[in-house]
Amino acid sequence: MSANNKELVKRFFNEVLTQRKTGVADQIFHSDFVHHSFPVTTKGPQAMKDSVNIFLPAFPDLKAFVEEAIEEGDTVSTKGYWTGTHKGVFMGIPSTGKNVNVKYIDMWKIKDGKLYESWVQMDNAGLMQQLGVIK
Repeated sequence: MSANNKELVKRFFNEVLTQRKTGVADQIFHSDFVHHSFPVTTKGPQAMKDSVNIFLPAFPDLKAFVEEAIEEGDTVSTKGYWTGTHKGVFMGIPSTGKNVNVKYIDMWKIKDGKLYESWVQMDNAGLMQQLGVIK
């Protein structure tokens, strides 16, 4: 079971984020999925699609990398980073053309073989520094 839960989380990063196969979210996210870390009001797979759609237009070459995945029961935590070039508006910030490398750590709950809940902490200050918004 352990490898399956970890692979499920990695599938999100690899297929949904890096390969932009957002339809995969319908397969791997629970219908009652809740994403606690972004200001989205939807539930289920659409909640993650809404969150992803904040990033992909702004960083169209975004690639996510999972450096480590740890499982405890029905919970998988990962740490890693994502890279991309800021080519579109992100959180009101016009395109800068700058390349970014942003670290993250997250936690996922699995229920009925699907991603059920998630919490994500990204290095937002580092991202804003790389974009030149803050020093």
